[in-house]
Amino acid sequence: MGLDIFLQVNNHEEVFHKSYYKENHKHSLSREFCNFICRRGVISHKPELDQIGEITGLDISPLYAMEEYPDDEAFEDLKFITNIEDRTRRREQLQLNRVEIQNNLPKVYQLVSRLIERLSVVKSLNEKLIKTDFETLNSEYYFSDFNRDKGDGYLRNNFGQDLRNFKNYLDYVKD
Repeated sequence: MGLDIFLQVNNHEEVFHKSYYKENHKHSLSREFCNFICRRGVISHKPELDQIGEITGLDISPLYAMEEYPDDEAFEDLKFITNIEDRTRRREQLQLNRVEIQNNLPKVYQLVSRLIERLSVVKSLNEKLIKTDFETLNSEYYFSDFNRDKGDGYLRNNFGQDLRNFKNYLDYVKD
């Protein structure tokens, strides 16, 4: 059992038809990608995503912002907050988070495309990143061979494959 990451849109019914699930799409993101995105609160040094932002000269904040988008369940969970003022504050924060990330597709698409473009010419990305004692990414493997798909679309993906799968997803959603 582990942690996974799922990409979502706020108009799911319009974008995803039954045929989508019957076809073989390369939109899956690996568990390592989830660990990669969620490392800010786990490690004591600068997270790899921030390091990659510096290496590529790109503002990676749109990827972090995606973590803050509250799904419907987050609003349903408000019923468990017994203090009315706390519940109201939390609801306002959830609504603000939704507004801030609305219509982020062009920004995220541009960022992912630029990451792929810039990282495709970086030699030995895995050697440029800070080594860590808390190794949940298998960094030597995950950040190697950026331009080559090494996994099956989910298991044993490398970072390049995950970014390309992410871009494929965004291409599908845009269409």
